[in-house]
Amino acid sequence: MAQPHALARAPETKDDNLTAEVKAAVDTLGRTFEEFKSQNDARLKQAEKKGEDAVTKDQVEKLNKAIDDGQAELKKRLDEMEAKANRIALSGGDAASEVKAARDFGELIGVKDFDPARLTEYKSDLGGYLRRNEFKATTMQVASDPSGGYWVTPDVSGRMVKKIYESTPMRQLANVVAIGTDALEGPIDNGDGDAAWVGETGTRGQTDTGQLGMWRIPVNELYAYPKVTQKLLEDSKIDVEAWISDKSNGKFARKENAAYINGDGNQKPKGLLQYSFATTADETRAWGVFQAIATGTSGGFGTGTNGSDKLLDLIFELKSGYRQNANFLMARRTVGAVRKLKDGQGNYLVDLRLRDGALVESIFGFPVADGEDMPAIGADSLSVLFGDFAEAYIIVDRLGTSVVRDNITQPGFVKYHMRRRVGGGAVNFEALKALKFG
Repeated sequence: MAQPHALARAPETKDDNLTAEVKAAVDTLGRTFEEFKSQNDARLKQAEKKGEDAVTKDQVEKLNKAIDDGQAELKKRLDEMEAKANRIALSGGDAASEVKAARDFGELIGVKDFDPARLTEYKSDLGGYLRRNEFKATTMQVASDPSGGYWVTPDVSGRMVKKIYESTPMRQLANVVAIGTDALEGPIDNGDGDAAWVGETGTRGQTDTGQLGMWRIPVNELYAYPKVTQKLLEDSKIDVEAWISDKSNGKFARKENAAYINGDGNQKPKGLLQYSFATTADETRAWGVFQAIATGTSGGFGTGTNGSDKLLDLIFELKSGYRQNANFLMARRTVGAVRKLKDGQGNYLVDLRLRDGALVESIFGFPVADGEDMPAIGADSLSVLFGDFAEAYIIVDRLGTSVVRDNITQPGFVKYHMRRRVGGGAVNFEALKALKFG
């Protein structure tokens, strides 16, 4: 039987076929990845002989996109399988169905004796599949269709179409600390003591002791202030308050993630890329400055195996103690560029496989996280970060999303004042390196 194309939508099936659909998605993704490597090999050979062929280049780009689409399709199928297990467990379904759902889902994520009560724990391993929508600061009313009137209609039986917004999974990478005040502080032990050799009866002079410092991460406030008419709340077939909460929390998360990468520190967290970067090594570089490895080519990896060599330089500039928990972070188009690179033996740097239920893309064995707040490859851009993010950066939570519901100050309307208090900052400048395209 012919296998479905990587971009084709799977036909509607019963829940019992989800396991087969997931396996088919895994197989299709694997074949697409192999075809991508084959076509890219042909592109490279053509470029060496007579210059790059436009047709082959276009095929490579289409296959690169097909890999991304295949990953999305596989994640969707995994989510459906998880939802099935969750639905049966929470609804008190019959024992046989619950056992089968547990077994099917456990098989897919590589967990024996799957426990539906631990879905949250398993979900964290499957990656960031829950994408949220953008919040629009508009007054909601029945009289305006885009502002809520679509919900007060004779029948709203179709599914809600949601736009996907990309972000950066910084909370999965960084160290997250909850506090009970307006800032988090800690000591810095980055100085070295001294010692000296001496004979049995020699004079022992005083030696230097290490010096300490302090780091401080203040808490900042993020808010949303939507307004809804009372009539819409009463008549809508949709849970408007839940919808507003979902939209606002999604926007909060994207605002935070953007700040953790590019925030200037003014009433918001200071992002990783807003610190200073220098090409000097850890032994000679001042504390408070990250290290950058230059590709030697403005806006590119260079020719031949230069790209793989520079990525190896980036990896091994990081001390071994930090490499144990290291990750790559880059935008998905940068990942697409890295997929085309090879090492000196002609092997592709990127590996793609399903591990413990999660689809993992790795470079030289180190996981890759998509961060759409990272800059695209350009002149002197810092488009690739590598290191132990949990050691390098701390996210501070003072207050989760709080909501004040006000239906008094403006009769006929309900205002929702939503707030979050968070902070973020770098604390270890050896634990993270950047690849500079210049």
